[in-house]
Amino acid sequence: MGTNEFYRIQNLIEGEWIEEKGVEYVPLYNPSTGEIIGEVPRSSKETTLAAIDSSYRAYDEWRNLPISKRIGYLFEIRKTMETHEEELAVAIALDQAKHISEARGEVRRVIEIIESACGIPALIQGETLEMISPNINARVIRQPLGVFGGIAPFNFPALVFGWFIPYAIGVGNTFVFKPSTQSPLFMQKMGVLLNEIGLPKGVVNIVHGNRSVPEAWYDHPKIAGVCLVGSTGTAKKIAEACGRAGKRTMLLGGAKNYLVVMEDAQMDIFIENYLHSCYGSAGQRCLSGSIVAAVPEIYEQVVENILEVSKTVKIGDAFDPEIYMGPVISADAKKKIEGYIEVGIKEGANLELDGRNPKVAEKNKNGYFVGPTVFTEVDPKMTIATDEIFGPVVSIVRINDLDEAIQLIRNQAVGNGACIFTQNLYYTEKFISDANAGMVGVNVGVCAPHPYLPFGGIKDSLVGTDKVQGKDGINFFTQNKIATVRYAPPTGRFTDEGDKKIKTAPESKDVRSCVAS
Repeated sequence: MGTNEFYRIQNLIEGEWIEEKGVEYVPLYNPSTGEIIGEVPRSSKETTLAAIDSSYRAYDEWRNLPISKRIGYLFEIRKTMETHEEELAVAIALDQAKHISEARGEVRRVIEIIESACGIPALIQGETLEMISPNINARVIRQPLGVFGGIAPFNFPALVFGWFIPYAIGVGNTFVFKPSTQSPLFMQKMGVLLNEIGLPKGVVNIVHGNRSVPEAWYDHPKIAGVCLVGSTGTAKKIAEACGRAGKRTMLLGGAKNYLVVMEDAQMDIFIENYLHSCYGSAGQRCLSGSIVAAVPEIYEQVVENILEVSKTVKIGDAFDPEIYMGPVISADAKKKIEGYIEVGIKEGANLELDGRNPKVAEKNKNGYFVGPTVFTEVDPKMTIATDEIFGPVVSIVRINDLDEAIQLIRNQAVGNGACIFTQNLYYTEKFISDANAGMVGVNVGVCAPHPYLPFGGIKDSLVGTDKVQGKDGINFFTQNKIATVRYAPPTGRFTDEGDKKIKTAPESKDVRSCVAS
């Protein structure tokens, strides 16, 4: 996959690459340059239904494949991803335009997730309870459900693949995946690799398009559930539509994450983590630090250090090894972020560092760049402190103490992540206990759990109950079946040993059990 090719994106249906005919194609851009590098189909409903049918046909044979063979395919996916690690990273850096170093990190994380999913045989085991009554045992069995649909956002095309597909197919389901039209190249490459390892046809189908693709899933009788990483608004609409049809949903929504800095924080650790948290992926991720809340004793020092380090951030092409931060995803995203900067100014925050119109190389002059932007003296009720901006815009808030920080986090509608920087054990434990977010960190700027632990927020950051990864992922993609088994010798209590005739039922009792006994 080269940086000068033109990509006409195709769908993968039943193991075959299908070029959509008679539908609209939308441009695919390189955000680093603004150049059109391809086109993506808005696939028809007929294509979407064909993908569902393909996965539905594949389901029975796939779920009945011995688990060792299913997991064998996961091992093969891991192996081929390692072999093609750099090609996959290049695909991400080209159309999603996170810096190539971060793209490599994303691919590496997916490989680690697949390694964790390879432990499914140990994690999916059921339970047995013996002798619940004389000669009666009970078992809890975990089984797949059928066909799932998954929707990826633009910002993590590989990671969301890793969150959904390995766990879904590893436990025996099949999958229809819709990548973002803004970053489809990773899944184009993955589709090739899935075919090369011989993954059975229909186990994973890939369909490109707009919201009309998943809208065909919500009440479709052959779809068991729907997964999404996206905005809270979209998550709630999907939850409502799927709820009417009785579908399972795993829906990760929006975020607005605090970095709390206490008076005893080690400044070098905070600043190092601040850079990664607030400017990594150009601020386009659900665990980006967006609000820095500092106590009075350290507030001025925090502001000084943030401004000093933010001014050193190099902005430019995603493939330039000297660059720290690449572009945002699109011209519309750039315009939206710049609009929030204007709002922050109008609402009275102090714009200490303006990231609009940063200097970039000549070849990148038409790219979608916003530099580090820092506001100070921000009121927590201001728009820039409540809305998810999804860009490298940071609000610095002055707080009195830890209790106020915890209350501000509690007041948010969302609750994805929150981090504290401190050496104090009391501050640490109180924050972990009381910060109302699904993921918390201590002296880390991105509190993303490792692959064997669940990932997800609370409140409006998670619409539903199950998170991704680990046991939560397995729980979502399986259902419990309870078996109650009476075992008895060939001559049982209701059989006459001589003439094999059935005896009359026992006489009525004062109390009859409502369960097997």
